[in-house]
Amino acid sequence: MMTSQEIRQKFLDYFKSKDHLIVPSAPIVLKDDPTLMFSNSGMTQFKDFFLGYKTPTAPRIADTQKCLRVSGKHNDLDDVGRDTYHHTMFEMLGNWSFGDYFKKDAIAFAWELLTEVYGIPKENLYVTIFEGDASENLERDQDAYDFWKSHISEDRIINGNKKDNFWEMGESGPCGPCSEIHIDIRSEEEKAKVSGLELVNNDHPQVVEVWNLVFMEFNRKADKSLEKLPAQHVDTGMGFERLCMALQGKSSNYDTDVFTPLISKVEELSGKKYTGILEDEKDIAIRVVVDHIRAVAFAIADGQLPSSGGAGYVIRRILRRGISYSYRFLDMKEPFLYKLVAVLQEQMGKFFPELEKQGTLVTEVIKSEEESFLKTIENGLIRVEKLIQQTIDNNLKVLPSEEVFELYDTYGFPDDLTRIIAEEKGLTIDEEGFKAEREKQRKRSKDDSAQKVYDWVTLEERDENFVGYDQIEAETYITRYRKVENKDGEFYQVVLSNSPFYPEGGGQVGDKGVLENATESFEVLDTKKENGLIVSLINGLPKDAGALFYAKVNATDRKNSQANHSVTHLLHEALRDVFGTHVEQKSSYVDPNYLRFDFSHFNKMTEEELALVEGKVNQKIKDSIALQEFRNIPIKEAIEKGAMALFGEKYGNNVRMIQFGTSMELCGGTHVKNTSEIGHFKITSESSAAAGIRRIEAISGDKSEEYFKNLEKQITELSQLLKSKDVVRSIEKLIDENASLKAEVEAFKKEKAKGEIGDWKGSYEQKGDKLLLVKRTSLDAGSVKDIVFQLKREIPTSITIILSDADGKPMITVGVSDDLAGIYQAGALIKDLAKEIQGGGGGNPGFATAGGKNLDGLENAYQKALNI
Repeated sequence: MMTSQEIRQKFLDYFKSKDHLIVPSAPIVLKDDPTLMFSNSGMTQFKDFFLGYKTPTAPRIADTQKCLRVSGKHNDLDDVGRDTYHHTMFEMLGNWSFGDYFKKDAIAFAWELLTEVYGIPKENLYVTIFEGDASENLERDQDAYDFWKSHISEDRIINGNKKDNFWEMGESGPCGPCSEIHIDIRSEEEKAKVSGLELVNNDHPQVVEVWNLVFMEFNRKADKSLEKLPAQHVDTGMGFERLCMALQGKSSNYDTDVFTPLISKVEELSGKKYTGILEDEKDIAIRVVVDHIRAVAFAIADGQLPSSGGAGYVIRRILRRGISYSYRFLDMKEPFLYKLVAVLQEQMGKFFPELEKQGTLVTEVIKSEEESFLKTIENGLIRVEKLIQQTIDNNLKVLPSEEVFELYDTYGFPDDLTRIIAEEKGLTIDEEGFKAEREKQRKRSKDDSAQKVYDWVTLEERDENFVGYDQIEAETYITRYRKVENKDGEFYQVVLSNSPFYPEGGGQVGDKGVLENATESFEVLDTKKENGLIVSLINGLPKDAGALFYAKVNATDRKNSQANHSVTHLLHEALRDVFGTHVEQKSSYVDPNYLRFDFSHFNKMTEEELALVEGKVNQKIKDSIALQEFRNIPIKEAIEKGAMALFGEKYGNNVRMIQFGTSMELCGGTHVKNTSEIGHFKITSESSAAAGIRRIEAISGDKSEEYFKNLEKQITELSQLLKSKDVVRSIEKLIDENASLKAEVEAFKKEKAKGEIGDWKGSYEQKGDKLLLVKRTSLDAGSVKDIVFQLKREIPTSITIILSDADGKPMITVGVSDDLAGIYQAGALIKDLAKEIQGGGGGNPGFATAGGKNLDGLENAYQKALNI
C-alpha cells in the first residue's frame, strides 16, 4: 500500500515528466488579495496569470497547495467531523496550463495518472461534463465528451448542471466548464445492488469526486456577464486526502495515514479509543481535533496568529471549536492540542518546511490559546450556572436568547455547551431567538463591510506603471475606472498609467494625495493593490476621465511612512543582534504616525534590553547609511547575499532587496535614501501580541521630535507648578507627604467606623425571631465591608443592610449571619435592592455588594430594605 508521502511524490514526479515546473505551495494565508482571506483552492496563487495581469513563470506548472475553506462561498467548517471527507485545511494537487495545452491533454494526463501510475481500476471511475446552460447561452461541452470517449465507455460519462460542472471561484473572476472524475470505492456486493452511476454527485460518502478538471475560458464580470479570457487555461484540483482514501483502500479519509498518526496521539493523550463511528460524539470530537490542528498549525506557520478580527478571528474560531469538542466529549480539561504539532511536523515537514522552521512558535501559540480558552470556558460555566439559577428563580423553562448570545459573542462561550448544561437542568434555550440574535450580529458585521463594486470601464489602452520609488508627482492618465458604493457613500477606483501612489502592502499603508487636471481636483483617499493593479480610491468621477492628470502624493505622510518603514528594518536587525537569530518578524504596521513591529521572542524585554535595542537603531541613523536598492535581483542571489525572507510571504523568481549596511531584507515598500533622514527612533511600548510574540510600538522622525518637545513642555510646566527646577526631588517630597496624610485619613476612618459600630449594634429591629439593621452612611466601601463582617459575626440571626453615598456614588452592602445563610441569600436580597440605584453586583450567600448609577435611588432602596 502506498503511503501518503509516496502518493504526493508520484503526482509531482508524473507531471515533472510531462514538462511541468514543480512549484512550492503558496502560503495558506493571503496578504495581497482583498477578495479572499485564505487560499481556498489550488488556483488562487495563479489568478493573476489567468486574468492576464502577470506572465506565468512557465506555461506548465504542478504543485500541491495548502487550502482552507471556512468562510464565504466555500465553507466546510460545520461538516467537519460529521462525515468522512470534509476538512477545513486540505491539500489540493493540481496541474496547470497557461495558454498551452487544453482539454484533450488535461483529460489524457488525468486518465493516465489515475489508471496507470496509481493503478485505479477503470471500472471504478465515472466522469461528468458540463451539459450547458441556456440562460447564459452556454452550450454542452462536446469537446470534453469526445475526448473522454477515447478513454472511458460512454455510459460512464454523465451530464452535469451548472452548479456541479461550471466552476467559479467567487462572485466574479476566472471561470469555465469543468469535468469531474468520481471514484466508487464501495464493496463489490454494494456495487451489484446499486450502480455507481446513480450515486455520482449525490453526497454518497464512498462515491466521491476525486479530481476536477477546470477549463478556464471566461471571466465573470461584476454585472454577472461572461467575457472570454485572453487565452484558454487548464486548472485542475485533486483532493489529496480523498485520493489517499481511494488508493489505501479505506472508506474514510480519517482512516488513511494522513490522519491516523494524529488520531493515535489523541487516543494516547485522552485515553479514548477511536472507533470511526460517524454518530459517536467522541469520534466526531477526535475527527474535529485532528482536522482543526492541521488548519491552525499551517496558518500560524504562515504568519497568521489567532486574534479578535479578520483572518486571525477565523483561525481562533477553528482552534476554539477543537478545544470545545475535546473539553466536552474527550474530557480534556487541560491544554493538549499543542502536543499534536510534533506529530504533524513528522508527517508533513519534508514537503512543508515551514512546519519545521516555525514549530516552536506554532506549539507555544496553540498552547497559550488553549490555556486562555479553557479559562473562558471555566468562567463561562459560572455565568451559565448563574443564568440557569435566575431562570429557575423566575419559574421559567427557557434561557433568554439575549443572554445566551452574549455568552457566545462577548465571552466566547460555545452555545452548544450552554445548550447541554441547560438540558441537564431540565431547561432549553430559545433557539429561534438565538438564531435571530446571531443573524442580527452577522447583518451588522456585513453592513459595516458591505460594498458594491461595479465593472471596470476601460479607457485608452496604456501601460500601467508604478513610478513611486523615484517620484511622488507624475503626469498620468486614467486607464480604467469603476464605481464603488459602501456605507460612506459613492466613490471611484482608478488605475493610472503612471502611479506615484504606493499601494498598501508589506505592512505599509497606501498613499493618499491628489489627482487633478486643469479644471478639476480629486482627493486620493487610499491606494491598494488588486490582481496586480494599483488601484487608487478617489472621491468623485472626473467629467473628462480621458484628460491628462497630475498625480501628487501627500509628501509629508509619505516622508513619515517611509522613515517608519526603513526603521523597522533597522529594528529587526537590532533585535537579532541582541537576542539571536530566533527573532523573526511576524507582522508589521507602518503609517505616517507610528510603527508596530511583532517578532518571535518568548520573554518580556527588560528596560536595559529596550535601551540597548533603541541605542543600536539610533546609532545606525547617526551613521548616515545610504540606501542600496536592488529592484530586480534573482531571489537566490538575494538570499546568498544575506537577505531576510519572511515565512508566510510568497516571493517571485526576481525580488526587490533593500539594504542599509548590514541590514538586508526583501521588501516592496518605500524607504528613505539615507538613514539620517529618519532623524530619531523612540520605542513607546513593548508588550505581548500572542504566545511567543512580542510587540514593539515606536515613533520616528517628526513624531519623535514632537514626543520630546511635549516631554520638555510637561517638565517645564511641572517645574513651574512645583516652583522648583529639581522636579524629581519635589515629586518625591510630595509622595512622602501624601503617604503621611493617607495614613492619618485611614486612622481617622477607623476611629469613625468604631463609633459607627457602637451605634449600629443597638439599632437592630426585631422582625419576628430575626434582627434587621438598615442604615445610611457616607463611609467608604472598605470601612463598610469591615463593619458588616464584624456585625454579622457578633449579632446572630441578623441581616445587615448598609446604603452608602461615599464620593457621590451609590453602593449597597448586605450581610447575612451564618445561622441564616441557608434561609436568606445576600446575593438575592441585593439583586432586588440594586434595581433602585440602576446597578448590579453579587457575592456569596453571606455577603454581597452592588454599585449603581442613580444616587437618588438610595432612598427607595432604603424604604424597600426596611420592609424586608
